[in-house]
Amino acid sequence: MFGRFIKYLSRSLNRLHKRREPLRQPPVIDHKQFLFIGGLHRSGTSVLHRLLCEHPSTSGFHDTGVPEDEGQHLQSVIPAAHVFGGPGEFASHPGSHLTEDSTLINQANRNTLLKDWGAYYDLSKPVLLEKSPPNLIRSRFLRRMIPNSKFIFIVRHPIAVSLATEKWSNRTITERLLHWCEAYSIMLDDIDSADDCLVIRYEDFVQSPDLYLDQICDMAGIQSFSASEKVEDHNEKYFRDWQQRYGSEMNALQAALPPDNSVLEHFGYSLTRPYISKI
Repeated sequence: MFGRFIKYLSRSLNRLHKRREPLRQPPVIDHKQFLFIGGLHRSGTSVLHRLLCEHPSTSGFHDTGVPEDEGQHLQSVIPAAHVFGGPGEFASHPGSHLTEDSTLINQANRNTLLKDWGAYYDLSKPVLLEKSPPNLIRSRFLRRMIPNSKFIFIVRHPIAVSLATEKWSNRTITERLLHWCEAYSIMLDDIDSADDCLVIRYEDFVQSPDLYLDQICDMAGIQSFSASEKVEDHNEKYFRDWQQRYGSEMNALQAALPPDNSVLEHFGYSLTRPYISKI
């Protein structure tokens, strides 16, 4: 018990040490391109953010001391996912879904947000990156808050996401699956026909990362590049675990999901083998 407390205290002090004071004035961003990355926890947002941070024309957050260098923890305007239950739960809370109608949208909050984040950016770079899971259901809000914004959303099979976030959630496997469906249904409704969003399947990205990095660079108006970090597909271990633990409950779990399963089908996912199909 005492050892865990010391470790927690050490982590907390390290984070406090690395927190920076906000800028005194909001940075001028008229000629900057913001790229917001979103996706449920354990969907691949962190690795995508790290890869894009390697580009010489981008600036993202790193060595900040907060979990996964997520921008949601480096600002004082927008409620973070943990306020609404965290992994496996946040998208189910109506207050978590922010749109252009949010009362948070005003010039004072915009200035505060830019001063908070601006302390961590290299503002000489033309493209500024911000990655946080709840961006998934906040594109309409962020588009209005920071007009020169574009969005990259990554989606990963709900079996992998639900099992990978089990350690952080008190919700049942059924509830976590339903949360996945709800979160990505909101995203699809929000982006509709918007041309400033790119949706990537994790399973496709890990097979051809350079292909999708090229698409993102094209979206951002910067030159293509090849990142040094290698990516791997880690889904199979979750599929094996799923079969061992829930194979006998498959029909009940399937029945608990939305009747038409349209969001699963949209992304080519199934709760039974083959788990993934081409789309």
